[in-house]
Amino acid sequence: MFKATGVNVSYGKSKVINDLSIHIEKGSRTAILGRNGVGKTTFLKSAMGILPFATGTLEFDGKDITKMKTYKRSQEGLGYVPQGREIIPLLTVDENLELGAMGHKHVQIADRKEWILNYFPALKVHMNRNGGVLSGGLQQQLAIARCLMGNPKMILLDEPTEGIQPNVVMEIADILKNIAVETGITIGVVEQNLKFARRLAENFVIIQKGSVVAQGTMDELSEETVKKYLSV
Repeated sequence: MFKATGVNVSYGKSKVINDLSIHIEKGSRTAILGRNGVGKTTFLKSAMGILPFATGTLEFDGKDITKMKTYKRSQEGLGYVPQGREIIPLLTVDENLELGAMGHKHVQIADRKEWILNYFPALKVHMNRNGGVLSGGLQQQLAIARCLMGNPKMILLDEPTEGIQPNVVMEIADILKNIAVETGITIGVVEQNLKFARRLAENFVIIQKGSVVAQGTMDELSEETVKKYLSV
């Protein structure tokens, strides 16, 4: 489904991603873990085409998308929920949702919106409010819902728990898991909140210094590995 091979990415002269390879199976839920500054966000941005690969390839749903433009990757079904949510603050919740369907010609907007709001009922009462006045938890739900409006086959989420109350964090984990289980959508999530990651994901990948240093099923993520690669 999603196969990055031998990826290298640099900021100027500084190499951030070093020969990184990740394979995420169709329909699976994978947490991409690691301490601050190890290259997780950089990898997601490069996977979306926001940053270029220096070397390496990316296959998505059987197609080489290494040199594809960001909007084309979205049209191919690769969705992205960025760190910080990036809600358009002066657009209403309804308008932010419809923005997520732009460029996806085959999406029936009204039907899609109704389907999504069944998973995010807390947004229903805020449809005419500006996105910028929502709480952090509601903004994160809106960011995920906006991404889903494009009918993606896979979602990449970057730090979705950042700045959100613990009870809402677990609610978001459960919503994402339900969506994945019920629709077969593939999820890749960059996260530092291990409790959230364990609740949502089936598999894990740990990155250190821009390279994969450990991977497996969540059941195989030992306390020893956590202490070695994730503890601050």
